[in-house]
Amino acid sequence: MRKATRILFIGNSFTGRNGLAKMLAEMAASARPPRAVETELVLANGMALKTHWQRGAALEAIRGAQWDFVVLQEQSTLPLKNRAKMHEYITLFDREIREHRAKPVLYMTWARQNAWQRQDELSDAYASIGRKLGAIVVPVGVAWQKALEESPGIVLHDRDGSHPNPAGTYLAACVFYATLFDASPVGLAVEPALLAKHGAETIELLGQVAFRTVREYSASVGVDREDQPAG
Repeated sequence: MRKATRILFIGNSFTGRNGLAKMLAEMAASARPPRAVETELVLANGMALKTHWQRGAALEAIRGAQWDFVVLQEQSTLPLKNRAKMHEYITLFDREIREHRAKPVLYMTWARQNAWQRQDELSDAYASIGRKLGAIVVPVGVAWQKALEESPGIVLHDRDGSHPNPAGTYLAACVFYATLFDASPVGLAVEPALLAKHGAETIELLGQVAFRTVREYSASVGVDREDQPAG
């Protein structure tokens, strides 16, 4: 197995719910050839990047180890309420991450179920700062949008209409895998309970949507896939 890819996740329950990091690591380990992924999480429910910056634990984690990627996930509605504040703290983290020789990664999340019409606005909040900084953007929100448009029967939100259910987290993990490793997640490890609940056809569809979304998104923002690390 090749050298481990080390990923630090900074965010809140949108990252923590259903074990996104664990799903990603299990997918990578099941690839051929297998990829080792090691992760660490600095998470707090509802926390914005501003508060992560001010509390210091995230900065200590960035400075305290060598990372390949540091993932930044903003509080879910802040990109819609205060884009300038979101961009301010992403920029601060971006400088710190690069100073410690890691690649900044922006976790584009999804709109709430009762405000789905705002997904384009939310997506642009991440895409615009990603372009400005040259950061990697993981277009999870765009993939959710495509999956729900193409297969309206799929449910990705949890019952609160905000957080992801396990299928939503699985789709997010697929988008992370496709973005960070420039490879399809289709056919990689899936938790047995998730497969049993949704069936192989739906799981394959989510993986296909993820890979297609990443390819289309990269092309739309002018990403050279050869410049994207494959781990």
